Formats: sequence, C-alpha cells, structure tokens
Amino acid sequence: MRRKSTWIAVAVAIAVLAIVVALIASAWSGLGDSGMSAAGWGALVLGVVVTLALGIGLMALVFISNRRGCDEPGGGS
Repeated sequence: MRRKSTWIAVAVAIAVLAIVVALIASAWSGLGDSGMSAAGWGALVLGVVVTLALGIGLMALVFISNRRGCDEPGGGS
C-alpha cells in the first residue's frame, strides 16, 4: 500500500506542477512585448549571483558546524 500512495503523491505533485507551469505561461504570454534594459539585466544577474552565494555560504556553514560537532547537544549540569 505504501508504494501505491507514493505513486499517487508523485502523480499529484506532477499534475500541480503542470498546472502551475500552464498558468505562468498563460500570464507570461499575456504580458506582450516587455523589454528589459541593460540595467535591468544587470540587476537580475546581480540578484541571482548574490542569492546563490548567500545560499551556498549558509549551507557550507551548516555542514562545517555539523562536522566540527557544534550542533551536538550540550551536557547539562
């Protein structure tokens, strides 16, 4: 029964993803011709790079602190 429920959950997730993609595509095509200036592209690229750097940096800190044992519960007195 567990395998069947897993497949049902995967199928529902794929269906929801397909619906969301279709809605986004519909909204995007309704915008028409919306150009972006060079400053807009620069801001977009900078935002993506900074966001990725922040996420990668924070995940690195999580792994480093875990390997050094900083996440272990302290000995209570």
